[in-house]
Amino acid sequence: MQPGGSERELAVGWEAEAVAAAEPQAAAAEQVRVDAGASGEPERKAREEPAKDPVPAQPRATEEGDARVLPRPPPALPVSRPKLAPAPGLWPQGKPRSKGQSCKRSPSRRSGEYHSLRPVTVDSSKARTSLDALKISIRQLQWKEFPFGRRLPCDIYWHGVSFHDSDIYSGQVNKFPGMTEMVRKITLSRAVRIMQSLFPEEYNFYPRSWILPDEFQLFAAQVRMVKDGNPSWKPTFIVKPDGGCQGDGIYLIKDPSDIRLAGTLQRRPAVVQEYICKPLLIDKLKFDIRLYVLLKSLDPLEIYIAKDGLSRFCTEPYQEPTPKNLHHIFMHLTNYSLNIHSGNFVHSDSTSTGSKRTFSSILCRLSSKGVDIKKVWSDIISLVIKTVIALTPELKVFYQSDIPAGRPGPTCFQILGFDILLMKNLKPILLEVNANPSMRIEHEQELSPGVFENVPSLVDEEVKVAVIRDTLRLMDPLKKKRENQSQQLEKPEAGKEDPSDSDLAIASDGNPNPEAHLPSICLKQVFPKYAKQFNYLRLVDRMANLFIRFLGIKGTMKLGPTGFRTFIRNCKLSSSSLSMAAVDILYIDITRRWNSMTLDQRDSGMCLQAFVEAFFYLAQRKFKLLPLHKQVASLIDLCEYHLSLLDEKRLVCGRSGRPGGRPPYSGTPQEAAPAAPPAESDLRPCTAKLSHPRHAPA
Repeated sequence: MQPGGSERELAVGWEAEAVAAAEPQAAAAEQVRVDAGASGEPERKAREEPAKDPVPAQPRATEEGDARVLPRPPPALPVSRPKLAPAPGLWPQGKPRSKGQSCKRSPSRRSGEYHSLRPVTVDSSKARTSLDALKISIRQLQWKEFPFGRRLPCDIYWHGVSFHDSDIYSGQVNKFPGMTEMVRKITLSRAVRIMQSLFPEEYNFYPRSWILPDEFQLFAAQVRMVKDGNPSWKPTFIVKPDGGCQGDGIYLIKDPSDIRLAGTLQRRPAVVQEYICKPLLIDKLKFDIRLYVLLKSLDPLEIYIAKDGLSRFCTEPYQEPTPKNLHHIFMHLTNYSLNIHSGNFVHSDSTSTGSKRTFSSILCRLSSKGVDIKKVWSDIISLVIKTVIALTPELKVFYQSDIPAGRPGPTCFQILGFDILLMKNLKPILLEVNANPSMRIEHEQELSPGVFENVPSLVDEEVKVAVIRDTLRLMDPLKKKRENQSQQLEKPEAGKEDPSDSDLAIASDGNPNPEAHLPSICLKQVFPKYAKQFNYLRLVDRMANLFIRFLGIKGTMKLGPTGFRTFIRNCKLSSSSLSMAAVDILYIDITRRWNSMTLDQRDSGMCLQAFVEAFFYLAQRKFKLLPLHKQVASLIDLCEYHLSLLDEKRLVCGRSGRPGGRPPYSGTPQEAAPAAPPAESDLRPCTAKLSHPRHAPA
């Protein structure tokens, strides 16, 4: 077993957090809600008002969004409060006096000596359904919202759908380019499948999947083969349309010959997966878990997980699938958007009852039955980290395409919704990943037949507002400046006693710590905190670095034939048994097949997944007698070794005044220093097999 295997428990140190998550701090959350005030009707009325342009010459209260920010008290002038006389040579704030400057200063300069920083500005004009939760979060943080946009740049832009909701050239935006495409059913399945071919035991948390219509014949043949070998096997499969959401178009089948499956092939692509027949039940009901994961940074990779989430329940007691109950969606599908239309759906303001509850209440209930909550959290954290590792390689390709190096652009972060199912043995299973998880904090309530009203959902508000608010706290662009200012205020001068709390309050113009009234951050870092246990899985990530290096043209996402040949030459991969003509045939064969499978035909060339397949093929040829993941790792090491030597040579040439080439190779920390090239073994053909067809270039 590799270090960091799926059977290994993470030393996560979440024992206290797990217990705390099982006992939600409702009082603190309620106090925050009270401090924030109601977010409903006044804000909806404010959004209906016509947009107004900010007028710099007018007081700040006339700008858009000021009505949604708690007013700040006017600066307290030191002359209006009795103070001890400053020590000789010091300003009233205790700062050393410069030579040639008078001790007498105007009140405006003195009050600005340690003036509190301006509030962080947030453009919420594209927030859509997350607007209400975002408004509450901004108000709790005492930041400044611009609900209709702003002529000047904002610090943070909050988009409701995708990175391309508006053109942004600075600041931070809450979407990564390409994330929506990456978490679609087919793309996610392909990304996880690549990792399963390298580390099958590590990625057994994702059900076996087939992509339709491309793999329908393979699906039918494999099911038939297993049934012939085991006649008692009676599987159930779930069909999920690639672009579906909120349970749209999902249904169950018992056999590939199901007539509805034929209809799916004609309408739109889909993924068919093995159905989990033995889920964990609570109150005889099936449920899933929506966990919120913050991808704070792509390079370096930073991942945070919220300590609480939502549990969405079915509304019909669960029974294992049979031909008679396959159509009972309220029994088998946990989607909130489906079950809310059931007559058995229970709206509840309690976090531990009803058809939607907090995940912490589920943990509390499991803990009372003796379940090891630490182990459950450990397995979930492992699942999340491994899934993000599977997604990041292609996200890097999207990122460099939309925000090429050296060009102006925003930094990105994103909240993802992980849908996880606990099996009866408490093993977590990944159902899907949502790029735009619902952040609504209200639900529809039927007042009379056909008449609905939106009413607040306290369960949603407790979880979602905390996630958005604490995401903003982690992304705060002024946090470092505020911390540096605080350190300067707290640093005592030599020969002077420590300043009192009142002195610090005066020095900061009477503005207390803006986060002092907030609860502790609900998002906990899991990567790079546990990077040592998972870095060995990042082989495809290192392949993506090689792929991006040879793309050549900034902004492209596909590798041309010249770039692929350059990759082969620079990494010394051609030989008497692999001529450049054979390399060209390999490129044409793989690229043509992948282009026929992908919907994106914006430019021609080899996509990352096709490059990965070619890389696997080259690794199997060059390194034999090894498992596939070791073959691939050895080839990556070899490529990085030759590229580092080439970069050193170009660097020396550049220093001597000769024409230089590319800048030195930049990759992950383990790629920094050149190592000895790995040894090759040509004793016998490799026994590891790919899920893709083998290529035999002429």
